[in-house]
Amino acid sequence: MRTSHISWNLVGLGIPIVIAALTVPALLQSLGAQRFGLLTLAWGLIGYATTLDFGIGRAATHQIAALRGSSAEPNDSIPGVLTTAERITFVTGTIGALAVLISLAIGADSLLKVEQVPRSEIQWSMALLALALPLQAISATYRGVNEAYLNFRGISILRMLLGAANFGVPCLVAFLSPKLYWLILSLVLSRALAALMYRRLARRCIGLKRGSRLPPYSRDLARKLAGFGGWFTLSGVLSPIVMSADRFFIASIVSSAAATAYVIPYEMVAQSLVLLGAVTTVAFPYLSQRRVSAPDDAKRMFYLILSLALIAMSVVAAAFGFLGNWIISLWLGKAIPEGAEQIVRILSLGLLPYTVASMYIALLHSDGRTEVTAKINIVEFPVFLLLTYLMIARFGIVGAAYAWVLRLAVDAILLVIAAESDLIQRWSRQRAIEPREG
Repeated sequence: MRTSHISWNLVGLGIPIVIAALTVPALLQSLGAQRFGLLTLAWGLIGYATTLDFGIGRAATHQIAALRGSSAEPNDSIPGVLTTAERITFVTGTIGALAVLISLAIGADSLLKVEQVPRSEIQWSMALLALALPLQAISATYRGVNEAYLNFRGISILRMLLGAANFGVPCLVAFLSPKLYWLILSLVLSRALAALMYRRLARRCIGLKRGSRLPPYSRDLARKLAGFGGWFTLSGVLSPIVMSADRFFIASIVSSAAATAYVIPYEMVAQSLVLLGAVTTVAFPYLSQRRVSAPDDAKRMFYLILSLALIAMSVVAAAFGFLGNWIISLWLGKAIPEGAEQIVRILSLGLLPYTVASMYIALLHSDGRTEVTAKINIVEFPVFLLLTYLMIARFGIVGAAYAWVLRLAVDAILLVIAAESDLIQRWSRQRAIEPREG
């Protein structure tokens, strides 16, 4: 695994954070607390839309990486993986868009406690937001193909451009009009352009020339992808719901202004995971390939990466714990929402367990064990969804922060136990077989 892959990933994930840091204060001032709170909900929904690929993008990465690492499987079947994954994610993304439109038709917008934003403005914004869902879903497939080929340079350049559009364009639009639907339209257009660029990069990785036809949709490949992505689907749907439920609960139980007071420090802490994301995104396709061609090297590299990631994130957590007040004051100045400083300190406690959980998820998924993470999420989902609701109802945004940290700690413990027990059993079987083969 090359450090250049991690470096490109880090730049691609880091630049959008810098852009966000520069534009969010201006957006907050231009839009006001309520409109900005609704915009953060839109960002959250668009981010969640990535899961509408139902694990197919991740499955495509795993399938293609394994094909590239195996001498027994022909690589000419790779274009068929793209065709099949492309078809599936377009359908699932369209279903997600229809679900948003149906929820709008039955009055889901009335659940938001908003006094200063016209209801019609929210409704038009939701309708536009639905268009972004299939674009996000199919982009996950194209990105998965690029990751299988370790094309992190191309992905990172696109991420930088999309990050600039995600935060910079709404900031420019807000100076002309604070209407929410214009901001959402800019997000939809940027996703459409990004999907086209991801597609072009994916076809180039495979070696397809412009105008070349892909193989037809394959039911056999679809079953293989679904076999990996089926369990991943549950994790991909349940985990983001729990992760983003806090802001929706706050908006409905407390107010959209309170959601702003929570989301700003939450995003600041969460975006610090850019370093971890840069590592795990590279680790997954690398481990998927090396587990086929060199299993011993894959195990050794995993523990090395885990150790380095924990050291790096310990420094980040300490910085937020001791300097959180100064950092958020430097960022937002007098525009700091009430309670935001305390939220930063609490959320910093969750960085290390998040690091452990993310690394073990990459390890399990590289071995095709998506059912392990899915079963853990099935157990956690109702428990922590209810816990988050009760903590917010009782303690407000502080309760939401503590619920987030507790969930991450439990998640990390369960993943370590599941992964390590599986690895120990497998190594024991290998040691028992090797002498007989000799």
